[in-house]
Amino acid sequence: MRMKGEKGFSLVETLVAMALLGLISASYLSGVAQTSTARVTADERVSAKILAESIMENVKKQTFFSSYNYTIPEEYEGYTATINATSERNDNIQKIIITVNHRGNDVLVLENYKVNR
Repeated sequence: MRMKGEKGFSLVETLVAMALLGLISASYLSGVAQTSTARVTADERVSAKILAESIMENVKKQTFFSSYNYTIPEEYEGYTATINATSERNDNIQKIIITVNHRGNDVLVLENYKVNR
């Protein structure tokens, strides 16, 4: 029962408010999901970059070989790396290409040169 001068919400107004709340919630949750995915991708790329740079420094310290091996540290679980060394300019320079994968997906490729001294 309504008292005189008392106003309430109609069913249509309530449904419109609920629909707006649903749209706002859906867009907010979508943004949170995209941010979370971007953060995971960025973390993956940073870890791959650190790993690739570490491998490159290790390769540069070794004597001049036609192929190089490297063991992935335990903290990089799920990461793999391939090292490709190709000789250039009378076999005195090598182009070193390190490809880092994470769970089967290419994440990063790092290229550099090594000189036979």
